[in-house]
Amino acid sequence: MVEGPGGHAVKENIEQQNRTANWPFNWLFRGKTGQSTRKTVTFGDAAEVSGALRWTIFSLIVILALWFISTRVWGLPQAWYDYSDEVKAGLAENESYGQRDLLRDCDRAADNPEDFPGLPACSYTQWLSESVLPSPGQVWDATWDFARNGYSGFTLWQHLWLSFSRLAKGLFWGVAIGVPIGLAMGLSSRWRGIFDPIVELLRPIPPLALIPLFIVWFGIGEEGKVNLLLFAAVWIMIIAARSGVLAVNTTKVHAAYSLGASKAQVLRHVILPNALPEIFTGLRVAIGVCWGTLVAAELLGASSGLGFTIFKARQFFLLDLMLSAVILISILGVTMDVAMRMAEKRLIPWRGKG
Repeated sequence: MVEGPGGHAVKENIEQQNRTANWPFNWLFRGKTGQSTRKTVTFGDAAEVSGALRWTIFSLIVILALWFISTRVWGLPQAWYDYSDEVKAGLAENESYGQRDLLRDCDRAADNPEDFPGLPACSYTQWLSESVLPSPGQVWDATWDFARNGYSGFTLWQHLWLSFSRLAKGLFWGVAIGVPIGLAMGLSSRWRGIFDPIVELLRPIPPLALIPLFIVWFGIGEEGKVNLLLFAAVWIMIIAARSGVLAVNTTKVHAAYSLGASKAQVLRHVILPNALPEIFTGLRVAIGVCWGTLVAAELLGASSGLGFTIFKARQFFLLDLMLSAVILISILGVTMDVAMRMAEKRLIPWRGKG
């Protein structure tokens, strides 16, 4: 309780600061009890940093709204939309008449109105043309058609399966080779001296720069793509495993030895559990790098996959299909990262607890 002169005014000021402001988006920041809480947070509080789901949803809504507004056609007379429906009704199933064709006819009518008798003067406003950025509706239609009919002789699920199988093979061998080498480098100065020059010389080379060379060595089949992903992942896993071993607190190792543990027991019960967080972090990074590398590899030497879909659609200027494949790549990448975070939380509950 605040006492003394002006105590009531100070108390009212504190209550006013703690009172929830009547803002339109208060629902985004309410706690589980429905009340807004004020909390002093130390910089870097992991609990506060991880609670960003509401902000993520808000950000996505803003991005979608801006995308919709910037690509929407404004001010086009309704008679032209009716004309578009009539044209569509007279086309066969394998023919199409979309927004791009309608706006092209509208521009032609401005120069030659006699070619479109019975229609009013055509004018419209569009901030971003579909030749630059397709609208959300066009991208959704392209995605739905991709899911139903596939593209270039493969269904959507076949494209996804082929891309994921390549990723899994390359990542598996990258982990299987990289983690043991990294552990050996962290445990032994001899192995560190042997492998360190190789790692430091090859690690800076971008995998994309080696695509032409891998095509020459292994051809355009699956072997070349898997080996390229192996090259992209192995150095990341070596560095992660080595850093995990070097980060182990030596007092834990000495304590284990003082209790009579053997080297194998120290490795299994002390070093590996403490190195696993770094290894999982390296695995998350490797998945992202391999996913981007795979898409780029499919751009140049493949007949299937999401990267190949983008390359093939580019030849026919199908921007909506290209953007659909890009969004699928992004969503799948985020999904894999979230899955790795969940697995890390379940499998390594001791992370960050000393």
